[in-house]
Amino acid sequence: MDVLSDLLKLVTLKGAVYYNAEFSAPWTFRAPESQAFEPYVGVAGHIVTYHLVLGGNAWAQVGEGPRVPLRAGDIVIFPSGDPHRIGNGPDVPPIGDRKDLARIFSRGLAPERIGGGGDVTKFVCGFMSCDPQMGRMLLAGLPPLLVVNIRDGESAGWLENAILYSVAHAGSSDAGGEAVLAKLSEALFVETIRSYLTSLPAEQTGWLAGARDPEVGKALGLIHRHPERPWTIADLATEVGVSRAVLAERFRHILGEPPIAYLTRWRLNLGARLLTNSSRGVAQIAADVGYESEAAFNRAFKRVFGEPPARYRKGARATGASA
Repeated sequence: MDVLSDLLKLVTLKGAVYYNAEFSAPWTFRAPESQAFEPYVGVAGHIVTYHLVLGGNAWAQVGEGPRVPLRAGDIVIFPSGDPHRIGNGPDVPPIGDRKDLARIFSRGLAPERIGGGGDVTKFVCGFMSCDPQMGRMLLAGLPPLLVVNIRDGESAGWLENAILYSVAHAGSSDAGGEAVLAKLSEALFVETIRSYLTSLPAEQTGWLAGARDPEVGKALGLIHRHPERPWTIADLATEVGVSRAVLAERFRHILGEPPIAYLTRWRLNLGARLLTNSSRGVAQIAADVGYESEAAFNRAFKRVFGEPPARYRKGARATGASA
């Protein structure tokens, strides 16, 4: 079962490239926490920022952590949306940060050329928004800074070349250019996650590690595709083809919770998404996600989200309309 594809269908990715740079060393670019982008990008949800190095070298750093080297073809993603810096050469006064966002977004994708006159690094910056609940499940267990070289995988740079071409022609009069870049940005994010998934070490934990594990991944697929079924740990173990003890141990080790706890969380997250994106009644949504009654769904939903489903739906729609 392709569990990653199942979840990506529900994550509701919306992405774009927002900055095009050619900096000469030494230089430093400082990006604020990703939620600072909300007034400029017009989307709601969890925002992930990334930088794609098109040429030259750079480094990336979160907080006081180590500086991670970057080379051409590297995409560096910040899954938790942490403030960070990228640069090349010794420390210099950075550009960017929250106070500079309005200027950056107002210039479009015209390349900005600054720096100290040394080696040139070409890169583009982008963002990705996703459903806050579903996105949190997908990104669980990822490090604050994730680097993948898109030239090393099966894509062999075609995605990078497509983005480079689209950015270079962003100022033309061709209709649909922004939509193409948005889709390329989303594809870049998915390819990065796929590449990272194949390179995970055996001891890795988190949702992606669970999706890769034969037993846990199959159980996740069953839960995702049939949340309405009255699953028990025995039912899941039988379908997966392992004992209850083995399945429970693998789940706890990789995902940090038992299978039925994950099932409950999945049902409620799916319910929250349906409340936001569909016109179905609360009773119908409760049945769709596996609750025997609307009252039981209301109690469980309020316990996790802090408010009943109807109020959550009203608030989520108001937020979406505002964005």
